Amino acid sequence: MTADDLVSLRRDLHRKPEPAWREFYTTARIVDELESRLGDDLAELHVGPEAIAGNHRMAVPDDADLTHWYEQARDAGVDKTVLERLEGGYTGAVAVLERGEGPTVGLRVDIDGLPRRESDALDHAPVAEGFRSEHEGAMHACGHDAHATIGIGVLEAIADDGERLDGERERTERDPHRNAERSEEESRSSSEQGSDGDFSGTLKVFFQPAEEVVGGGKSMAESEHIRDIDALLAVHIGLDHPTGEVVAGIDGFLAVSHLEAEFTGESAHAGGHPEQGRNAVQAMATAVQNLYGIPRHNDGKTRVNAGVVEGGSAANVIPDEARILAEVRGETTELMEYMKGRTRQVVRSAAEMHDCEVSFETGAEAPSATSDEELVSIVADIAGETPGVDRVLERDELGGSEDATFLMRAVQENGGHACYVGVGTDHPGGHHTATFDVDEDSIQHGIDVLAGSLEEISRQQV
Repeated sequence: MTADDLVSLRRDLHRKPEPAWREFYTTARIVDELESRLGDDLAELHVGPEAIAGNHRMAVPDDADLTHWYEQARDAGVDKTVLERLEGGYTGAVAVLERGEGPTVGLRVDIDGLPRRESDALDHAPVAEGFRSEHEGAMHACGHDAHATIGIGVLEAIADDGERLDGERERTERDPHRNAERSEEESRSSSEQGSDGDFSGTLKVFFQPAEEVVGGGKSMAESEHIRDIDALLAVHIGLDHPTGEVVAGIDGFLAVSHLEAEFTGESAHAGGHPEQGRNAVQAMATAVQNLYGIPRHNDGKTRVNAGVVEGGSAANVIPDEARILAEVRGETTELMEYMKGRTRQVVRSAAEMHDCEVSFETGAEAPSATSDEELVSIVADIAGETPGVDRVLERDELGGSEDATFLMRAVQENGGHACYVGVGTDHPGGHHTATFDVDEDSIQHGIDVLAGSLEEISRQQV
């Protein structure tokens, strides 16, 4: 892909952001790009329900919401055959490229947008350049449009290298003495660049849906496609690192769990008979206040947040229903479980204090993970020799949560290695803000670093 192709694809995806499990246009567009650019080079292309373990999807929206986004993608003119395979919110894809004997390596990129409105300020680049979100109330505020583009670019880069090398082998077989000096020179040049482009093995690229609600990673980690992966890279652009900077291995993933608590009391007239009511909002408010008093743990970082609190119907009615949407996090999965247990205890106690009942529903969850040193070292070496990269950090901490950890841990538990790579990009506004955007030059940096690293992993058979 040329630089213009990369920019064009990224901007098309940016115009049509789709939140978790609604990535109908996005998936169909990725499939079209893969088929048109790679065609018969792809050994397999698994789409929608073939790419994920559907019974492990988390935080799936209701049918009416899915239908709205499905029809919107249909109206945008995507391939109806592909779209029909995604019906019901079974989005995402897994592309497989085979290049002879060798390890099976993977790359995970996420593809969903966020349910937030994009800035319409005239100095916001997507406005100035004409690619602002066309889906009002949704935007790519975290760079997943760039991630999907990087995934396609890596596949094409490795496929093109294979075709070039196959052609060289054919010419050498016809004339074994052909340009021996040139071959030696090319070998030296490739060695100096840190990668000779000779990928041998199988590459799988996971175009994962629903990262923003930590709802899609588990469905891919539980699929058959992850079971034979020997080494996995995942990538994120930005993360407060500037263009030209690469983090070879990101750690510090906080395990996360989402929780919904519904309080049930009894309504009554607030002025005439307040004693007859059981105030669900009062129970909810007590719970929210006490959640922030949960003792932190000596073993590491812990977090709790009541992100949505709602209930009641009128000023003169004792409310009989209320709810909290909360999340807990921990530096390890065990610390997250500690916070989850204490959260349930606090909520139950608040309900009992105000003579209400409470029910719980656990939402999406993701574990913690660590990048393996074997892969961190390879990525650092390749990044250090990649044009456009002027600074390499071996390690940094995410300080948040990511469901790529499901795939990382699945590979590691099967005896393989995994690593999460950060590719810097200058981004006005922080992640998840209305003014977030990426420096499009960093897309090529990501492709070069990841393709080179995957080639080196295949040679070293890490």
